[in-house]
Amino acid sequence: MNVAPLKADLRRTALVARAAVGAPARVDFAARLAALGPDLAGRLGARTASVFLPIRDEPDTRPLIAALVGAGVRVGLPVVVGRGEPLIFRAWAPGERLVAAPFGLSEPAADAPTIEPDLLFVPLAAFDRAGQRIGYGGGFYDRTLAALRARGRVTAVGVAFTVQQVDFVPALATDEKLDMVATETGVVEFGTA
Repeated sequence: MNVAPLKADLRRTALVARAAVGAPARVDFAARLAALGPDLAGRLGARTASVFLPIRDEPDTRPLIAALVGAGVRVGLPVVVGRGEPLIFRAWAPGERLVAAPFGLSEPAADAPTIEPDLLFVPLAAFDRAGQRIGYGGGFYDRTLAALRARGRVTAVGVAFTVQQVDFVPALATDEKLDMVATETGVVEFGTA
């Protein structure tokens, strides 16, 4: 069964809903993420985390990054190496240099050290209550999570507004589930963390 058209429709609908989230909810969620990050890292014993810098109308993760770094967690930003490849993560802290990257992203310069995160904050377009996610269609996080999980334990936390939740995400064998999702109303755990 070809699930691509269904995923595209779900993605489109969820992104429209995300774009409509107002400024007060966005500011509040950024603060909640900043409080959640160090607490979650401590609970999981995570020493390295990956966090995405927001683009378009994604939740603001910059306070989360600052809070993690302030708590002594080493943070890396995702870097697209090539089509069909897993992401790598380059170390970054607020105030350090960023360079322009594909897809409208910013990333640490090529000379920044790479890290292997044990906690990942993952962007998404839509998610369901089973821990399935719809990303932006490139499969980068699915390949990345599969590679990291093959080497050891990692925890993947989706970051989304509740309006991005859908009833059901059609999943393929190559789709990697999230361990939890952080929303403006709390954290939903899927029992896999």
